[in-house]
Amino acid sequence: MRAAGVREFGGRVELLDLPDPRDPGPDEVVIEVAAAGVGNWDDIVRTGAWNVGLTPPMALGVEVAGTVIAVGSRVTGLRQGDEVLGHPLQLREQGCWAEYVVVDAALVVRKPLGVSWEVAAAFPVPALTAQQVLADSLKLAEGETLLVHGAGGTTGGLIVQLAALRGARVIATAGPSSVDRTAQAGAAEVLDYHDSGWPERVRELTGGVGVDAAVNTVRGGSTDTVLAVRDGGRMATITGDPPADDRGISVADVYVRPDAAQLAELCALLGDGRLSLSVGAALPLVEAATALERVIAGASGGPVVLLV
Repeated sequence: MRAAGVREFGGRVELLDLPDPRDPGPDEVVIEVAAAGVGNWDDIVRTGAWNVGLTPPMALGVEVAGTVIAVGSRVTGLRQGDEVLGHPLQLREQGCWAEYVVVDAALVVRKPLGVSWEVAAAFPVPALTAQQVLADSLKLAEGETLLVHGAGGTTGGLIVQLAALRGARVIATAGPSSVDRTAQAGAAEVLDYHDSGWPERVRELTGGVGVDAAVNTVRGGSTDTVLAVRDGGRMATITGDPPADDRGISVADVYVRPDAAQLAELCALLGDGRLSLSVGAALPLVEAATALERVIAGASGGPVVLLV
């Protein structure tokens, strides 16, 4: 089967001719891939710094959207022909940048009706990250004030939407081109992160106290983010750069984990239109290297997916 990945850790992304998928094990399904997400995390997998259960030569990709074509003997929740999406780690045979993928059936959920393959493929990792930041790490409550630093990105935008749905007052930072979109997502105030004084502006907006909780999505942005948090508040970062403990602020360094129950709840919100996601680019599998380069470069306009 056609796939895109690497022949060795650290190698360049290229098209691969890999064996067709085996029959599913008792707890597995085989998915014919329609589209697959592309994220910064795929470059971490490419280098071997994130163990997703595979060794090269291997297809990359940890987000999948497609149709179930074979079902294991003990799988009861899915059947052949179901349209699904997921973040199916650990990977069983290959990554998701392939024509077919064998996955743990417990890690995929049904795709909402009316949601495109492109959106379905780009949704799992950022949506799960957003939910796990707010519900698990920060335990954000109705009426609290939340800062989202870097709300113009895909994950930041979903964090804003979910926080607004939880009844929080959201203060966000974003670039000038993302201000309107961030406000529409539910942010009460949007500040330009290019202004070095934005943490102080956040404090002014909260009566000099600071926000109850904050999320950093900007690489290297944690030290600024924590300045806007009140004494004894909470902060989470998704960029692996937690600040030093200070002023009684609890800090969480968040890494996404697969969670089908959470993903199903998020898909319900997506299907109902209470969450939205716009894809920036959909490229063919042959352009996988270009897709990853675009993501690493931080190209604006939304997430990038591969059409398989």
